[in-house]
Amino acid sequence: MSTRIVVISDTQLPYEDRKAVKAVIRAVGDIQPDEVIQIGDLVDFPQPSRWSKGTAAEFEGSVYKDCEYAKRSFLEPLRAVFDGPLKVHEGNHDERARVYLAKYAPALSGTDAYNMENLLDFNGFGVELLPEFHQVAPGWITTHGHRGGIRLSQVGGQTALNAAKKFGKSVVMGHTHRLGIGYHTLGVGGQVSQTLTGVEVGNLMDMRKAGYLKGGTGQWQQGFAVLTVDTTHVHADTIPITQGKFIVDGYTWKV
Repeated sequence: MSTRIVVISDTQLPYEDRKAVKAVIRAVGDIQPDEVIQIGDLVDFPQPSRWSKGTAAEFEGSVYKDCEYAKRSFLEPLRAVFDGPLKVHEGNHDERARVYLAKYAPALSGTDAYNMENLLDFNGFGVELLPEFHQVAPGWITTHGHRGGIRLSQVGGQTALNAAKKFGKSVVMGHTHRLGIGYHTLGVGGQVSQTLTGVEVGNLMDMRKAGYLKGGTGQWQQGFAVLTVDTTHVHADTIPITQGKFIVDGYTWKV
């Protein structure tokens, strides 16, 4: 019996593409996978970060308001249509509040209150916080992608493949905002000893809200992924969102 997992990345609330997020949540409700993994950067936390340090933006906004928005816009509607296992990796944006406090106000940092699982009430929503590297199947790991010294590439799928070569395991990751799959085969004498797979699962952001792009367009792709796991065999599908639509199992969802 195979297991089906929907993998969502880089919503970066409140900078998400609201229509795309709602459509993906609808699809999860219709598909009813065995589990959902949000692979990191669920929230953006723009204020408490090194990017806003020393600017007026450092004192604007509210971590708590952003968390309430994330609960209302992602966790609550997702839980309204899906009651199965929901798992989340901490991304580099998700850790901003905790890291900022430890760096700039260490006397106040001896608390877990600013850990994302507490800020977003994971217990209340039945969410499991995953470790940095999670074995999703034998020889396969999920990770956000900002840890482990992974060499970045502008080509979709290549960063994950670089990680797979480095770790010796197939890798499913977010972080790059790109969508793609790459493969690397090892062997000798015509015999295949191992095929590594690198999967990047895209993003659900609205690039127009990403001020750091300074009016540019990132080499990013909207989308998500579906993993089908049958013991040691994993089949990965990347699901691009283009022209306001995406297709899973031959069915089309409109954004």
